[in-house]
Parts: sequence; structure tokens; C-alpha cells
Amino acid sequence: MSLRSPVRRQLLAACAVALLPLAVSQAQAQSFPIAGKPIRIVVPFPAGGQTDIQARLLAAKLQPLLGTTVLVDNKPGASSILGTMEVVRAPADGHTLLYTISVTAAQNPHLFSKLPYDPFKDLTPVMFAARSTTVLTVPANSPFNSVMDIVKFAKANPGKLNFASYSLGSTSHLVCELLQQATGTQMTHIPFKGSADAGLALMGGQVDLLFDGPTTALANAKGGKVKMLAYTDPKPYIALGKLPNMGEAGVPGVDVSGGLQFFGPAKLPADVLAKINAALATALKDPEVVKAFIDGGSEVLASTPAEHAAAIKEQYDRWGGVIRKLGLKLD
Repeated sequence: MSLRSPVRRQLLAACAVALLPLAVSQAQAQSFPIAGKPIRIVVPFPAGGQTDIQARLLAAKLQPLLGTTVLVDNKPGASSILGTMEVVRAPADGHTLLYTISVTAAQNPHLFSKLPYDPFKDLTPVMFAARSTTVLTVPANSPFNSVMDIVKFAKANPGKLNFASYSLGSTSHLVCELLQQATGTQMTHIPFKGSADAGLALMGGQVDLLFDGPTTALANAKGGKVKMLAYTDPKPYIALGKLPNMGEAGVPGVDVSGGLQFFGPAKLPADVLAKINAALATALKDPEVVKAFIDGGSEVLASTPAEHAAAIKEQYDRWGGVIRKLGLKLD
């Protein structure tokens, strides 16, 4: 067949059209990050908390690795829903990421009947960055020096103790509900808008106890502003030293763990996902980052996307059982 024949030309044109999607895909793969476009890490909580502190440290490490500006954007509100929706609605180009805790994918779906997102359909698991815990704290001048001190007082004085939380449905709320259920006690819930506000209320004596994130709990304890009584994870943390977990403190069953996680929008291209995961893994190996995470009461995991997806399912099932047992609904 002659190269100049009409049939030959048609075949060559058809091949060119067939290869076009591959060429476009390769061009897209090479375009991440898009020149001049910053990467935005959405933190669905106010500034000053554990998630925000870690996100800002990682953003600084990611900038030279990815060759573009990396910003942290705090979008607090509605039990992380407002910030999560920022990412759900974003283009799937790798330039909008979510850094959050277990509430977003594992707890909210069980707490809200009309949640505006599906964590399994509307988000792409990127990395389970670190495991973390929750620490029971009381004001520095509190008469309580152990978990059992609180339990004994609460049993004798139903409803008199006030406990703070970051917000309705947050881990700090759910864990204290578990404590009440496990001990047959009744306390009054005072929700706040984020860990910073809840911590200030605790230090100011407006509330009696708070299950706080380890980063802020440790900082406030070192500053002599709070006392740490126990933590909720059955596994140890270097920074928490000899602090007992809840089982060791006399209340078995309040043994929950959490973690810091990265998500992207749904349908994040595989090549972009791989590049982001690799950059995050490198950032999390940085000695400064490792030390900051350990000192703040976290343990770096730096999972693969597949490992993250499996962890989400496990946490979703576990928290679903907890929330059904508590009988909680927030809408």
C-alpha cells in the first residue's frame, strides 16, 4: 500500500486520534504542579491546634520538594464539614488537599443523616500521615489528680461537672461520652469552636475537663496551665512518657486512637497522587518534622494511598459501632 494512498492516510489519522488521550495524559502528568499555581492544604479547624501546627510545618517542607508555593487555609466549622466541602468541590489536579483527623471520614458519616459528602466517593485517600491520641486534661489548680477522682465526683454529683469539646461530634466530645457511658456518670457538655477556644476555657476554669489533642495538651502542661491525667490510645507515645492510658487509669473501654490524614478530591489522577504521596513521605522523614511530631504526641506513619484507604474503612467501622452504642445523631 502506498504511503500516499487515501486508506493509508486515514489509518495514520485514526492512530493519531487514538493516541491523543495518552499524549494529553502524559502532558497532564508532567504539568503537576501547574506552573504559578499554589498548592492549598485545607485544615478544617481553627489555627493553633495540632492539625494546623503540623500542616504548616509540612507545607514549609513540601515547597522545595514540589517546586511551588504551599499554603495552609483554615476553614473551620460544622465538625470539619465546611473545610471538607472546599476540597470535595475543588478540581482534581492535586492543588487542593485536606489535612484532617478521623472525624471527617470515620465519624461524621455516622453522626449526620444528611452529610453533604461521601468519604468513599467524594475524596481520594492520599496518606495516613501519623497516628495520634486524645489526652484527658484538667486545669492546673483542679482538685482532680486522676481519672478516678473525676469519676468519683461525677457519680456523687450528676451533671455538675462541665466538659469542653472542640465542637459537637468531635473526638473530644465522643470520647467524653464514652467515659460517661463506661462509668455510669453524667456530665454537662460545653462545645466550643476549635481546640484553642476549648483550651482557653479549660485554663480559665470555665470548664472542668477536656479531652485535648496531644500537641496542645503537652504544650499547656509544660507551661503549668493544665494537668494531664490519661490518654485514650492503648499504644504508647514517647512524648507522653509514663502517663497512663485510660485502661491503666481505671476506665477500660475508652481506648480509641486517631490520626492525621491527607485527602484529595475524588478522581485524583494516579500519577499526581503518587507524586504527592512521595513528596509527603519525604517531608515526614525530615528530622525536624519527625521530632516535632514525636514531641507533639504523634507517631509518623507515612502510609501509601492503599494503606490509607484500608485504615479509613477500619476506622469507619469502629467509630460506627461506638456512635451507634452512644445513640448520637447531630441532625
